[in-house]
Amino acid sequence: MARAAESGFPIKPVYGPDDLSPDLPQRLGAPGEFPYTRGVYPSMYTGRPWTMRQYAGFGTAKESNERYRHLVAQGTGGLSVAFDLPTQMGYDSDDPVASGEVGKVGVAIDSLEDMRLLFDEIPLESVSTSMTINAPAAVLLLLYALVAEEHGVAGDRLTGTIQNDVLKEYIARGTYIYPPDRSLRLITNIFEYCRTELPRWNTISISGYHMAEAGATPVQEIAFTLANGVEYVRAAVEAGLAVDDFAPRLAFFFVSRTTLLEEVAKFRAARRIWAGVMAEQFGAKDPKSLMLRFHTQTAGVQLTAQQPEVNLVRVAVQGLAAVLGGTQSLHTNSYDEALALPSVKAATLALRTQQVLAYETDVTATVDPFAGSYVVEAMTDEVERGALALMAQVEELGGAVAGIEKGFQKSEIERSAYDVALGIDSGERVVVGLNRYRSESEERYEPLRVDPAIEADQRERLRVLRGKRDGAAVERALAELKQAAAGEANVLPPMRTALKELATVGEVCGALREVWGVYSPQEFF
Repeated sequence: MARAAESGFPIKPVYGPDDLSPDLPQRLGAPGEFPYTRGVYPSMYTGRPWTMRQYAGFGTAKESNERYRHLVAQGTGGLSVAFDLPTQMGYDSDDPVASGEVGKVGVAIDSLEDMRLLFDEIPLESVSTSMTINAPAAVLLLLYALVAEEHGVAGDRLTGTIQNDVLKEYIARGTYIYPPDRSLRLITNIFEYCRTELPRWNTISISGYHMAEAGATPVQEIAFTLANGVEYVRAAVEAGLAVDDFAPRLAFFFVSRTTLLEEVAKFRAARRIWAGVMAEQFGAKDPKSLMLRFHTQTAGVQLTAQQPEVNLVRVAVQGLAAVLGGTQSLHTNSYDEALALPSVKAATLALRTQQVLAYETDVTATVDPFAGSYVVEAMTDEVERGALALMAQVEELGGAVAGIEKGFQKSEIERSAYDVALGIDSGERVVVGLNRYRSESEERYEPLRVDPAIEADQRERLRVLRGKRDGAAVERALAELKQAAAGEANVLPPMRTALKELATVGEVCGALREVWGVYSPQEFF
């Protein structure tokens, strides 16, 4: 019986030469050359492996710092910060909206003092830091840069990424603050600021991961992600930025599922599409503007609470798919994440999975091992065709923002998620340990829990902070931020001043809320 790919096209039992495109050599190119199907760098992992970036953050800044120091000691080359929901939404820990959520799904960061604790004794000059933050991305980036400055590390030496991808929040995740046009203004301000102040920083990580976790197929994941990328580039160009001045610092973020062959094809197709879009639609000349560089995280949505140790196998396969697909950095999920925050043991095993792939297998010995494979090349073409067709639909609606306002991307993803749920419920889609090969007795698991006293501790820290800072200086700085937001000036310089004066995350985001308002889905649906 023939199987269908996650994206819906049929998978043939046997592939052969007739399934290959007649212009395959041109569509492949060489590694490190247009259209980058085979990878963005000529040597890929034969020179050095991908960045092993582990995602972590919970409770207080002090607790998260202890986990980061452990990961660095175990060989992690890059940190990835998870923030709690109040921080992601631009609220302080003592705001009534934050009640019950402080430190739960990430670390609580309210001010420069928290950021100092978070990166205490972390070598910021040598560790690349990624921050999964969107609407308040500028705020957290500036706090990081201020801490680095206190460590004696200048902005031109810092490397890392802010996610800063607000459009996907309207589609699949929900941690937005401002209306889309104001969000795009803030993002272009970040592009402009970082060009001179943080030139090695990746100013955005355009994310398909969260759409995939919400149910998007591989084709939908890259189509909607790249369509969002087009919208960001278009907004920056319309704001007066030259494409080759900011595009080299754009990055992407994708999921890696257990369907290894289709995932490898997806990554290769995404590189090829983006190179074509940047060259043909925007006239980019710098080769770095054409390169789709991406981070990958293994699929959290595919982890099961049942027989959690089986997740180690899933994560290994997903990590291998990302490596074979040419990722620039990788986070491997911990086997216990379907149950709770990762334990130290599980987080260490997740890192060890990457180290085994890098140092004990031979996949790093050659570039793009699947190049010329009948099945992978045919699948790459299939994914590319499907994604380009979906991107064309988004353009017909007026672009990514117009599609969001009409609910197009969200409804397409929800339909795919429903199909997956039906397949699992019927048993047609096998999930080991969940709907087949169940275990009669499950070993009791003791999850890592966040101390509820954290919320009270953060409130007290904020009370002390507000009592000792120069309140008049904070008010002046926030007034200058609001003035910049009301006009056309870049808002990051006055925002930096406010944060240095110990204005809180909530106060800074609140100042922008006063001027720009907040996004309400009821406006469109």
